[in-house]
Amino acid sequence: MIQYLIRRLLWAGVLFLAVTIVTYVIFFLVPADPARLAAGQSASPQRVAEVEKFLGLDDPVYIQYAHFLKRLVLEGSLGQSFLTRQSVNAEIFRAAPVTASLVFGAIIMVLMFAIPLGIFSALRPRSLLDRAAMTYVLIGISLPSFWIGLMLSYLIGFKLGLTPIAGYCEVISVTDASVCGGLKDWAYHMVLPWATLAIVVAGTYVRFVRAEVMETMNQDYVRTARAKGAPESQVMRSHILRNAMLPVVTMVGMDIGLLLGGAIFIEAVFGLPGLGGTALESIQRFDLPTLQGVVIFGALAIIVFTLIVDLLYAWIDPRIRLT
Repeated sequence: MIQYLIRRLLWAGVLFLAVTIVTYVIFFLVPADPARLAAGQSASPQRVAEVEKFLGLDDPVYIQYAHFLKRLVLEGSLGQSFLTRQSVNAEIFRAAPVTASLVFGAIIMVLMFAIPLGIFSALRPRSLLDRAAMTYVLIGISLPSFWIGLMLSYLIGFKLGLTPIAGYCEVISVTDASVCGGLKDWAYHMVLPWATLAIVVAGTYVRFVRAEVMETMNQDYVRTARAKGAPESQVMRSHILRNAMLPVVTMVGMDIGLLLGGAIFIEAVFGLPGLGGTALESIQRFDLPTLQGVVIFGALAIIVFTLIVDLLYAWIDPRIRLT
């Protein structure tokens, strides 16, 4: 187990290093002049040169990357914004909880809806429920997320007035009564973004769970358990669902990391101040350190969740040997 952990951690470190190299080189090749942007469009060439030297942009790319990597590894710092001179870490730590709350809330809704629907659809193939579920799958994976968000915002938020159209409230209560805050207001503002992301993702999960359950039901060990007279509830719980849900665990772990970067459109529709909004603003302003920090943070999230899934997968299924 320890050797497996060491190997996985070393591989994660190599992968993270590769991501930083590729990300840094790509952003270095972007046709923009960060020194000019930081100094201002009306700044003199001498002032631009001074800013360029101050930011270290006059060094070769490998020197800049060495400074960046040293700062990242030893200090845990992603640098400072070229425009605001604020810490990129502070910007990401401000926005990351918003995106995380969107992703984790949506994943919970997906699992509560998709797993039962996929199981019942597999148990009753070609039934009315199965056909309705497959129709939903086609719709869910075909429609773009921003369109679903706009429709939910218009129908549920505007027409029916059941939820806010857009905006975000902090989880922690605030003393000012004019500013929303607290768990109730937070969930009230997040329900539509959760539903939007859940509708987009749930279709894939319904189809995946249905296929896994149907395949597991035809395995020899399931037929053997039934032949031995095991109750159907025990066969379903101990043999079918336990084995069919293993790939779902892997899928959830991968999707959490990927959705941290893929929720950008939903955040834009509902005006959420998450990583997506931070990335869009950085692109518009050519604030490369902030955009680079968002990309690296997303890559790190994917690597971490992949490692967690590998360990969780082995813990759930004792047949797997970590050698």
